[in-house]
Amino acid sequence: MTQTAKLQSLGLFDSRVPRYTSYPTAPVFGPAAGAEFQIACLSGLAPDVPISVYVHIPFCERLCWFCACRTQGTRTLSPVESYIDTLESELALLAAALPPGVRMGRLHWGGGTPTILPPPLIHRLARAIKAVIPPADPFEFSVEIDPTMVDGAKIKALQAEGMNRASIGIQDFSDTVQKAIGREQSFAATAHCVQMLRDAGITSLNADLVYGLPHQTVQSITASVKKVMSLRPDRIALFGYAHVPWMAKRQKLIDEAVLPGDSARHDLAGVAADLFAEAGYDAIGIDHFALPGDGLSLAARNGTLRRNFQGYTADTCQTLLGLGASSISRFEDGYVQNAAATGAYTARIAARNLAGYRGHILTGEDRLRARAIEMLLCNFHLDMKALSVDFPAGAAALLATVQRIATDFGDLVVADDCGLTIQPKGRPLARIIAQRFDAYPLSGARFSKAS
Repeated sequence: MTQTAKLQSLGLFDSRVPRYTSYPTAPVFGPAAGAEFQIACLSGLAPDVPISVYVHIPFCERLCWFCACRTQGTRTLSPVESYIDTLESELALLAAALPPGVRMGRLHWGGGTPTILPPPLIHRLARAIKAVIPPADPFEFSVEIDPTMVDGAKIKALQAEGMNRASIGIQDFSDTVQKAIGREQSFAATAHCVQMLRDAGITSLNADLVYGLPHQTVQSITASVKKVMSLRPDRIALFGYAHVPWMAKRQKLIDEAVLPGDSARHDLAGVAADLFAEAGYDAIGIDHFALPGDGLSLAARNGTLRRNFQGYTADTCQTLLGLGASSISRFEDGYVQNAAATGAYTARIAARNLAGYRGHILTGEDRLRARAIEMLLCNFHLDMKALSVDFPAGAAALLATVQRIATDFGDLVVADDCGLTIQPKGRPLARIIAQRFDAYPLSGARFSKAS
């Protein structure tokens, strides 16, 4: 049996499993952890411990067909300006709930397209956030950037407000692929964006690529990866395209007949990963790559790598405060998601209520399983000794699962007194293996393919 056939027999091409950017995953969330729980978590924050802040900007001038994010199209700035009004109102409500002195160690603007904001709105939003939650020292401010929706004035405004990391959406440079996903973006425009960022002193750059897109071939992804590497980003996220048209209606515009098959999709990921390794990038977890001196690589080496809703991170802040429609906050005691639809979010804030409408209050078992899953996806190793120190009353309950995994996955894993290690040849199955530690039923929720 070939290695690919073995991976297939263990579910790589058939299984649909969570990405585990949280545990429990969002389908488990319920109304018991809403605005009241949100207020309790906010008021209980320690003023001397920095928090992270995520701001969701759900607007795009163009809606890329492949995207499954919560976004909406607009041709005018009017709804964007109204949304900034609502964010300012949400910040005022948060100011009343937060203990005095809370500061933020990290700020991230995601979307949608944050660079849809013109310079005056960039300054207005950044200053409104910092007035309520001032930056700590050190402070990282990252922004997701569409190279076709940014110019020198916007970059100058972001840099003036403290942006020191930029995340550039690329996906693929093939003209054929871009037309098939509704996202046309030339290499020249992307390279110009990178140069503007470099000229503004933004030295920390991320790039996002996607494999499994329509018409993608080994040749086309090789060409795209080489162009990306010529830009020398510090970090690269290589995501598998999640074809979920039942969730993202715009994906119905993509012709399923020209999507790569399961084996071809697996080959695309492998070719890209090999090219990044040859170029000197460290593999980080299941889908990231970073230069050896980057903070993500350092975190992977020193054991502080973590996962959150943006994927892998070196962020050590224990609290993530989500602002805007659909944003999810992570507190010590659990998760709270804001109302997902922009209209519902706006209505809650207009009624002078916080926007949290569902979430999950963590149990002791949740914390144990969350850490076990995070260990596997960050380090490919479940450290039973460390778990036993942190969870002395519960860690032993995972041993039966470890033994079942050892039996089912054979030489793709190693189970011993230290715990469980996923061997390099078994790492494509990491999400499937991690799912074995998920105590919640996945029935009724439809996730992306494990491959």
